[in-house]
Amino acid sequence: MNKGLASRRTHLVTGAVIGALLLTACGSSTSGGGAGEKKVSLRDQLPKQYRDAGVIKVGASFTAAPVIFKNGEGKADGLDADLAAAMEPLLGVKLDFFDAGAFANVLPGLLSKKYDIGMSGITDTRERQLGVDKNGDPVNEGVDFVDYFMAGIGMVVKEKNPKGVSSIDDLCGHSVTAKKGTTHNDLVTRQQKACEHVGKPLKVLETASDDEALANVRGGGADVYITDYPKAQYNALTLDGGKTFDLAGPQLQSRPFGIAVRKGDQELRDVLVKAVNTLIVNGTYDTVLQKRQLAEGAIQNSVVNGSH
Repeated sequence: MNKGLASRRTHLVTGAVIGALLLTACGSSTSGGGAGEKKVSLRDQLPKQYRDAGVIKVGASFTAAPVIFKNGEGKADGLDADLAAAMEPLLGVKLDFFDAGAFANVLPGLLSKKYDIGMSGITDTRERQLGVDKNGDPVNEGVDFVDYFMAGIGMVVKEKNPKGVSSIDDLCGHSVTAKKGTTHNDLVTRQQKACEHVGKPLKVLETASDDEALANVRGGGADVYITDYPKAQYNALTLDGGKTFDLAGPQLQSRPFGIAVRKGDQELRDVLVKAVNTLIVNGTYDTVLQKRQLAEGAIQNSVVNGSH
């Protein structure tokens, strides 16, 4: 099986050029459009509270390599950390990551104002925008998303895929593990009903972390781990030298990842959209994705709540 991702683009920007672009990036807009009118920097467009603080607090669960994780020095690393670092000179403030623990804690921490934004490989879903659960019942006020990446679902199995899993329907009759509070957990929970209908029960094991989920597969407690495709690929390629796990089937149901922002923080949300689009235009975005071997998930431009 080919475990690699094909690059969507081949153009690379050198480190020296990136540095120059970051220093001279078009992170500004014209206040009116007339010739000679003053350009307003992205920093000047930030709400005053963030300019005064000099920092935007980012809530994250460091359990999602290569999107977000802690490196050997205990610092935020991965795609999200790279993009945040690239936005800092555009915004003129620091984007500091804070550990929310389990993924299920990220959005509640944002909504309680423990963090200013959530950036943790969060799938932009209509349910999260509206603040409803999988049954459509209200659970919170919802959030807005600044979309910056596309990722589908991946299935991690033991090397050589002994159970022959290649699609969601193949999960029937097997045990599946997924992280609590994720869209993947919702997916397999819904699939349980379909499996019951065909007389092949699906057992679901909820976990708090990728490590726990992978341990379930490694130890035989689960046949399949359902997660974001970038994480599935990363684990299949890197763990135990790529000799323990494999990917089962193709990437499924690709959807946008978004930076989560509270509904009342529209000014911040709109500045973040401009910052992401600046990185796309100046080439930094492509380079970051190439570095993480995630070029297949590149988007053409950032939008708000693209999963409508």
